[in-house]
This record gives sequence, structure tokens and C-alpha cells, in this order.
Amino acid sequence: MEAIHNTNQFESLLSKAGEYAETKVSLLKLKVADKTSDTVSDAATMMVSILFIVFFVLTLSIGLALLIGEWTGKNYYGFFIIAGLYGIAGLIFRFNRKSFVKTPVSNFIIHKILHSAE
Repeated sequence: MEAIHNTNQFESLLSKAGEYAETKVSLLKLKVADKTSDTVSDAATMMVSILFIVFFVLTLSIGLALLIGEWTGKNYYGFFIIAGLYGIAGLIFRFNRKSFVKTPVSNFIIHKILHSAE
């Protein structure tokens, strides 16, 4: 009789351990989904913000090019000057891209993944 009782307890314990493992896996899936959705939504928000900044800079650049062109007497001079400034900025960015983009984006993603529960 005692062997049957011990077998029932062992089966009950085994069943509860299985349920616990399933619950832990479900919890892990939910945590991953939460962190992923939070990171993706923040990235999407950042992209929309960048899009507005690009439109602002584009419009400002056209206005400055026209203004410089008016000052110099030929409109295309203004566009060449603005293009030259963007070329210089592009070269500076190209040589410093790791510190300007890669490191901050990596840090942002890691921070969001590790600290989104706080």
C-alpha cells in the first residue's frame, strides 16, 4: 500500500514539475515578446522622427540654397555650395560612422532589451 502511495506522490510531483516548466516557458515567451515589441515600437518611433527631420533639413537646404544663390547672383551657386557642405558632412560621417551610428544604436537596442522591464 505504501508503494502505491509513494508512486502517486511521485507522479503528482512529476506532473507539477511539468506544469511548472510549461509555465516558465510561457513566461519567457511573454517576456521576449514584450521586450521585442517595446524595442520595435521605439525603433519605429525613432524612424518617423528621423523622417520628419529629413523633410525639415531638405526644405531648409532648398531655402538656404536659394538664399545663397540670390546673394551670389546665380541660383545654381547656392545649390553647389549646399551640396559641397553635404559632401563634407558625408565624408566626416563616413569616417566616424562607428561612433556616430553603430555604437549608439547597439547601446540603444541592448538597453531596451535588458532594461525594458523596469
